[in-house]
Amino acid sequence: HGKENVDSRHNRGRGGETTRFHTVNVAQPVRFSRKCPTGWHHYEGTASCYRVYLNGENYWDAVQTCQRVNGSLATFTADQELRFILAQEWDLEEKTFVRKDQRRFWVGYQYVVTNRNHSLEGHWEVAYKGSSEVFLPPEPIFGSPMAEKENVLCGQLQCFHFPTLRHHGLHSWYAENCYEKSSFLCKRSQTCVDIKDNIVDEGYYFTPKGNDPCLSCTCHNGEPEMCVAALCERPQGCQQYRKDPKECCKFTCLDP
Repeated sequence: HGKENVDSRHNRGRGGETTRFHTVNVAQPVRFSRKCPTGWHHYEGTASCYRVYLNGENYWDAVQTCQRVNGSLATFTADQELRFILAQEWDLEEKTFVRKDQRRFWVGYQYVVTNRNHSLEGHWEVAYKGSSEVFLPPEPIFGSPMAEKENVLCGQLQCFHFPTLRHHGLHSWYAENCYEKSSFLCKRSQTCVDIKDNIVDEGYYFTPKGNDPCLSCTCHNGEPEMCVAALCERPQGCQQYRKDPKECCKFTCLDP
């Protein structure tokens, strides 16, 4: 990772001539700020990105919106992942929620009703996969009344706005009518993001987000690998200059 250094060093050459060496690039440890597009939150534990969408949509429209960004409605594989979600300060508008202290999002679970006696008995499943390997509590909070012929409700995660409640991990699981409109939480795999905030496909060359526009890497499993850095000569005939943060070997001369 090249770092600009315009200090000059002097050595004596043959015949007493002064030779000037310009140390232009000094090797530094590579540090990348990458893995998620702008607006997404990265969690290292699952190598995933998460984003809340405010536009109220029914469950099926929310599913399609997540798919269009190469993701799906969020499901959780461990308590640590859920705690990460609950601790985030999502950029949300208060008007999208019924109560200012509570926030509810569609997530990737459905509650399948198996018995309609005195109470609605059933079980949680991962939507579309039909898998019951979930760690949600067996009894949800039921939202809007459901029609008699409906046997599937859609999952909502409720978290809290106040920091003290949020950081204590307080939350609830709702089984809601799937045609109600709600904000929703999408999840996608981490990805390579270039210095101009473009998403990079697997196997392509790109310059990662960071401080070095002269770095070229290959995208592999959402990580920049096999990186090569170009070295830039300082601009000729210019004593003071500024490097372009987004373009390799491009300078602006600051001399009067």
